[in-house]
Amino acid sequence: MTALVPRRARRLASLAEALLTPHGMDRYLELVDPMLVRREIRGLVTGVRRQTPDTVTLTVRPSRAWRGHLAGQYVRVTVEIDGVRRTRCYSPAGSEHDGTLELTIKADPQGLVSRHLNRTVTLGSVLGLSTADGEFTLPSPRPRRILLLSGGSGITPVLSMLRTLAAEKYEGDLVFLHYSNGAEDALYRTELADLARRLPGLRVVHAFTHAKTGGDLHGFFSKEHLAEAAPWYPDAETFLCGPKPLMDSVREVFEADGIGAHLHTEEFAPPALTFDTENAEGQVRFARSGREVANSGKPLLEQAEEAGLSPEHGCRMGICFSCTQIKTSGCVRNAKTGETSSEENEEIQLCISVPVGDVEINA
Repeated sequence: MTALVPRRARRLASLAEALLTPHGMDRYLELVDPMLVRREIRGLVTGVRRQTPDTVTLTVRPSRAWRGHLAGQYVRVTVEIDGVRRTRCYSPAGSEHDGTLELTIKADPQGLVSRHLNRTVTLGSVLGLSTADGEFTLPSPRPRRILLLSGGSGITPVLSMLRTLAAEKYEGDLVFLHYSNGAEDALYRTELADLARRLPGLRVVHAFTHAKTGGDLHGFFSKEHLAEAAPWYPDAETFLCGPKPLMDSVREVFEADGIGAHLHTEEFAPPALTFDTENAEGQVRFARSGREVANSGKPLLEQAEEAGLSPEHGCRMGICFSCTQIKTSGCVRNAKTGETSSEENEEIQLCISVPVGDVEINA
C-alpha cells in the first residue's frame, strides 16, 4: 500500500501541472516559497562572509532539484536586477561530496551581476541556479601526482578539487600553488593552512605578485616558481584557472617542455576576439521583439543589447549555452572557430555568433 503513495502523489502533481497550464505549478509555488519549485533549481543563501573588501563568499542551500556537482564544474547563477533576469557562471568552491554550494565572487567594477551579488545579496536571498556543467574535472581514478594552480578568484574550481581530494583522503603528491597580490588579497589562506596540516601529502604555496614579503614565492609566474613548488610537475596532471596573463605564461612553459597534454585549464575570462566591423553588411532582425538593426559586425548578443534587448546570457564566451536562441534564417560565423552556418531554424549561441549578411533571430 505504501508503494502506491509516491505514485499517487506524482499523478496528482502531474494533474495539477496540466490544470495550471500554461504557467505550470512552479509559478504558483514560487509565490508561496521559491524553494518549493519542482522543475527549476533555486538556492537559499544561508551564509555571507567577506574574505577581502571586494569579494563575497556565499553559502547556498540548493532546492531538491539540485543533483550535485563535480569538482571544477560551474553553475549558472541568475538574479533579477531592475526587473531583468541576469545570469552569470560561477564555479563552486566546495567539495563535490558536500551537499551545499559555496560561491566566492569578486566584484568587477564593470560587472553588473558580480557587484549585485557583493552588495545586495543577504541571508535569506534566493538565487536561480542551473545544473552543474563543464569538463574541467578531476579524472577517475585520481592521478598519482596533482598540481593545482590558480590566480585571484580563479581559485574556486581548483579549491573545489582540493577539498574533494581532502574528503577522499588522497594519498598522492599534491601541490596547491596560488597567486595573489599579497596577504590581504589571498583568499582562503587560513583554510588552506588547515588543509595542509590535515593532509600529509599536500604542500600549499602562496606566491605574491606585488608584496615583497610574506609569501612563499614572490613575483609573477615563472618556470623557476614551478620547479620550486612542484619539481615533479612534468610527471603530474596540472589543473589551472586564473587571469589570462597567468594562464598564457603557464601554457608557454608546458608547451615548451612538451607536456601540454598534462595541463588542464578553465578559462577565467572571455578570449580576446576581433571582429570586422568596418565591412559588415546586412540587417539583423530580432523577430520576437520586432526590432531590426544594421549589422555592426559584432556578436549577436552585443547587437541585441545595443538594440535595447536583454537576452539571457551567462559566460559571454561560448561555454555555458545560456544565450542559445533559434536563428530562423541567414548565415552566421562562429567567432571562436571561424566556421559559418546557413541552416534555417538552428540553435546558435548569441555571444559567439557573428552575422554574415542578413540574419533573423527569434529573440
